[in-house]
Amino acid sequence: MRINHERLLHRFLRYVRIDTRAGEVGATYPSSPGQLELGRLLLAELQALGLSDARQSEYGIVLATVPSNIPHSAPTIAFNSHLDTSPETSGANVQPQVVRNYDGRDLVLPGDPRRVLRVDEQPELKTAVGKTIITTDGTTLLGADDKAGVAVIMELAATLMEQPELPHGDLRICFTCDEEVGHGVDYVDLGELNATACYTLDGSGANEIDVETFSADLATVTVHGVNIHPSIGKDRMINALRAAAYFCGRLPSDALAPEKTAAREGFLHPYQLEGGVAEASLKILLRDFDTPQLGEYAELLRRAGSATMTAFPGATVDVQITPQYRNMADGLIADPRAVRYAVLAHERLGRIAEHTIVRGGTDGSRFTELGLPTPNLSTGQHNPHSPLEWACLDEMVQAVELLAMLAQVWAEEPN
Repeated sequence: MRINHERLLHRFLRYVRIDTRAGEVGATYPSSPGQLELGRLLLAELQALGLSDARQSEYGIVLATVPSNIPHSAPTIAFNSHLDTSPETSGANVQPQVVRNYDGRDLVLPGDPRRVLRVDEQPELKTAVGKTIITTDGTTLLGADDKAGVAVIMELAATLMEQPELPHGDLRICFTCDEEVGHGVDYVDLGELNATACYTLDGSGANEIDVETFSADLATVTVHGVNIHPSIGKDRMINALRAAAYFCGRLPSDALAPEKTAAREGFLHPYQLEGGVAEASLKILLRDFDTPQLGEYAELLRRAGSATMTAFPGATVDVQITPQYRNMADGLIADPRAVRYAVLAHERLGRIAEHTIVRGGTDGSRFTELGLPTPNLSTGQHNPHSPLEWACLDEMVQAVELLAMLAQVWAEEPN
């Protein structure tokens, strides 16, 4: 197969310049207008490739089919990436820096010289020596999470339409919105997608197959106090902010915290505190690979709430748990072909696939939970959600090659 490296690069650069930073959930879907803008661009490009069923839904979801070119029936598979970028770092006015034939040294980012890609801090840079990498200018994120995946899928579609000798069954393309804020799958109709298996293109590096993710819940803790003028507050005021701080202090800090855990260790992560004397609220992420463990974490929070009410008589603490997504490993067992064929596609390309885990979630977590087995594949993105984010073009090319081979493997499966 022939992959057009320069076209893929310019495709990626075009996409990252559109600000698709996810916003607050609830007011609109998607949560930011840039996602709709990027979706419209992708829709036009898909239609220009001749994909006649390409469409963008009222929710910004972009769907299209690369039609089968084989004489027999084969399972339909889907490829998915998300259009939004992290709300944690600005995605406006992205100025990508293309570094060709990277020499392996530290890179000072021109928009903010305090931002430096240091090899000793990011050892993955050592694998990129001699390759083309793309960085930010240091003032924004890059958006390779997940526009690297979007570019890879789009380049796959272009490649397959140009090279009909590459065999494949029907391939469904699905670009989702608001994945970064946990709502990427909300408006995807699995019946319309009509796929036997799906692959998210939302992984780092190359030659990795993510086969497990965290299971995840969100805890919303509301502390009710009593507000009164501080001049007459003695024995009458109950400061919800102080009580909320006490609550946080009851949570483990030497364990079960993101800054103290790695590998398969779960955590509780308080990440937002707001309010005043009368009422304060906290948002806390509950994460673990062992789904039942989330119940233990919720009980820990309830105990902290009881202790807080004892320490602050008259205050009330309410703990509400909202399920978010579940470990994809539980669902991938139902149809092991999704992972097995990804391994086989690597082998046919002379590569060795590594089974990896994600200390987070993907749209594939929800797809798999809903019954569509969806492992996650590499796209060449690195250090996401940060002004130090970078991507490797050569690894993106490898991802396109892998998807083409994966489509061929599934085309050999009788339907």
